[in-house]
Amino acid sequence: MGCSGCRGRFNTGKVSVFFTMVLIFTYFFYCLTGFCDSAPRNLYSQQALDYDILDDHRRVLHDLRPSPRLLPDAPPHRNRTASADAEQVDTPGQLPQQHVSDSAKESAQSNSIPVSNTFGTKRFPQAIIIGVKKGGTRALLEFLRIHPDVRAVGAEPHFFDRFYDKGLEWYRNLMPRTLDGQITMEKTPSYFVTKEAPSRVCTMNCQTKLIVVVRDPVTRAVSDYTQTLSKNPSLPSFQSLALKNSTTGLIDTTWSAVRIGLYAKHLENWLQHFPLSHFLFVSGERLVSDPAGEMGRVQDFLGLKRVVSDKHFYFNQTKGFPCLKKPEGSSRPRCLGKSKGRPHPQIPSEVLQRLRDFYRPFNHLFYQMSGQDLGWD
Repeated sequence: MGCSGCRGRFNTGKVSVFFTMVLIFTYFFYCLTGFCDSAPRNLYSQQALDYDILDDHRRVLHDLRPSPRLLPDAPPHRNRTASADAEQVDTPGQLPQQHVSDSAKESAQSNSIPVSNTFGTKRFPQAIIIGVKKGGTRALLEFLRIHPDVRAVGAEPHFFDRFYDKGLEWYRNLMPRTLDGQITMEKTPSYFVTKEAPSRVCTMNCQTKLIVVVRDPVTRAVSDYTQTLSKNPSLPSFQSLALKNSTTGLIDTTWSAVRIGLYAKHLENWLQHFPLSHFLFVSGERLVSDPAGEMGRVQDFLGLKRVVSDKHFYFNQTKGFPCLKKPEGSSRPRCLGKSKGRPHPQIPSEVLQRLRDFYRPFNHLFYQMSGQDLGWD
C-alpha cells in the first residue's frame, strides 16, 4: 500500500509540473507574438489619443481668445455699413488682431490714425465751438469735458480752415469714439472768422450745433496781442498796430486782432448757412464770473443733463479765473496752463477809448442779431 501511495503522489506532481510548463510556454508564446503587452499598450494609446484631443481643444480656445496683454491694442472686428456718418464697431475682444482686414489697416495707416481696440463709434461732431480766439474757448471745452456724455478732441483740428482738402473721412477719424447718448465735440476758434467754414460745416451736417464764446472785443484784442507778444518780444506796440495813423486815430481793421472783434460781420456770414437757433453765444465774462451758470446754459443747449455745477469750480485769485476742483484720485486741482491769465501790457487809455468807440456800432448790431445784450458799453 505504501508504494502505491507514493506512485500516486509522484503522478500528481508530474501533472502539476506539466500544467505549469504549459502555462509558461503559453505565456512566452503570446509574448513573442506581442500579445502579452497589448492591453497596456492599447490603454496607453487611448490615453495619448484623449490627451491629444483635449490639448487641441485647449489650443484652439487659446487661439480664439485674445491675449489679455494685447487686448488694449488689438483692433476690433469692424462691421462696415453704407453710412458715411458712423463707423460701426462690434464688441472688442471677439477676434484676434490678425482677423482685421488689410484695407482697414491701410486706411488707418494712411490717415496716421492708430488702429486701436476700444468701444464706441467715431462720429462727426454734433457740436463745434467755432470761436472766438482769446474769448474763453479752451476754458469752455475743459469745463464741458467733465460731463460724462461729452467726448471732445483735445487739440484744435483746424479741419474747416486749414486741412479741408484731407477729406471728411480724415476728419471723422480724428474724433474720439462715443457711445449711444454721448456727444462728439471739437473746438477751433478760427472757424468763426474763416469765410469758407460755414458752407463746409453745412456740407458735413447742416444740423450741427455751433457755440461762439464772445468777449468784449477791446479786451479780447489786448489779450490777443499779449499772446503774440509772449512769442515775439520784438513786436511793435499795441497802439502802432491798432491805429493806422496816431494823429487821425483811424483803426486799422486789417490787423487780425482788431478784425476778429467784428462779431456781427462774421456772424452774418454764418447766418447764410445756419439758422440762429443753431447758435449759442457764451459770454466770456460770465464764464469767469459765473462759470456754473454759463455752463448750465451750454448743457441745456446741447440737450445734456446739468451735471457740471458750482461744486466743480473754485476761483483762482492768482490767475484771475475759475479752475476745476481736484478730481477724485488726483493730487491737485486742474487749472488752465501758463498761457492763460497772462498780465496785459499797459495800453494808453485814449487808444482803448478809441477802440471802444470804433466797436460800439458793431457791438449793438451783434446784440440785435444774436438777441443778447452782452453789456460791453
